[in-house]
Amino acid sequence: MKSSWKKRSSSIAIAGAILLMAALAAFSQGPDRPRRGFPGGPGGEGPRDGIGLLPRDLNLSDDQKAQIVKLTVSFEASTTSLRDQLKALHESDPDPFSGTFDEATVRTAAEARAKIDIELSVARAKLMSQIAAVLTTEQKAQIAAKRAEFAQRPQ
Repeated sequence: MKSSWKKRSSSIAIAGAILLMAALAAFSQGPDRPRRGFPGGPGGEGPRDGIGLLPRDLNLSDDQKAQIVKLTVSFEASTTSLRDQLKALHESDPDPFSGTFDEATVRTAAEARAKIDIELSVARAKLMSQIAAVLTTEQKAQIAAKRAEFAQRPQ
C-alpha cells in the first residue's frame, strides 16, 4: 500500500511539474507586444524606405523621397564610426557591481561618450536641416502642425 501511495504521489508531482513548465512556457510568450523602435526605423514597424519618421501623409514626390533617402544613407555612412566608438565605450564600461568604484575612470568614460553624443546630435540636426530644404512650404507647415499636436498630448 505504501509503495502505491509513493508511486501515485510521485506521478502527481511529475504531472504537476510538467503542467507548471507548460504554463511557464505559455506565459513567457506573453501577449503580442508592439515592437520596440519607431515606424520605419530600427526595430520599428512600417516600411523601411529610408524616410524614417516623416509622416506618410506629406505626399512626398518620388524625387523628394530619393533625395531624402540619399541624405539618410549619407548620414548613416558618415556617422558609422561615431556610433561604433560609442558602442565600444559602452561595452568597455567597468562593471558597477565589481565592488570597486573609480570616479575618475567613470568620469573620463562619460566625458568621452558625451563628446560623441554632441557630434551625433550635430550630425542629426544637419540631416534634419538638409531634409527640410527638400520639403515644400506646405509640407513644412504639415510637419509643424503634427509637432504642435504631438506637444499637446498628455505626458
